[in-house]
Amino acid sequence: MSDGKIAVSLTVNGTTHELRVRPQRLLSDVLREDLLLTGTHVGCEHGVCGACTVMIDGAPARSCLTYAVQMEGHEVTTIEAVGQGPELSPLQQALHEEHGLQCGFCTPGILVTFEAYLKENPDPTEAEVRDVLSGNLCRCTGYQNIVAAILKAAAAMRGEGAA
Repeated sequence: MSDGKIAVSLTVNGTTHELRVRPQRLLSDVLREDLLLTGTHVGCEHGVCGACTVMIDGAPARSCLTYAVQMEGHEVTTIEAVGQGPELSPLQQALHEEHGLQCGFCTPGILVTFEAYLKENPDPTEAEVRDVLSGNLCRCTGYQNIVAAILKAAAAMRGEGAA
């Protein structure tokens, strides 16, 4: 008798995991419960809040709207892979310096979103940052410090001084 699970090979943060999952199992649940990568947060479970954002093949995606079985052959990157070893990434450092985080629930989704975005657009305007940030909800801040941190990180990543 079959348990209804299928074999899937997931590559997450450069490591391949062989799992058996139900076809309807969400990537966010597999990351958190099976792989114990709890940095990916689940907020609204409808793809609206952005807390569950991961990168799939380098592009931001909502893990609460993605089935784990869809990830066969794709590279998933979570917040756990952001940064350079024990060092903070420029974006993490800027969020710290600019007080761009409070409770931290939304922070992983924002970091993953902008780690990808700043690679594509290394010199964003404030309006562009705010537009992209609109896909990540934060209940603690007015977003000003987050925007300042993202602009500061972009400048640092371009080799410039503080924005």
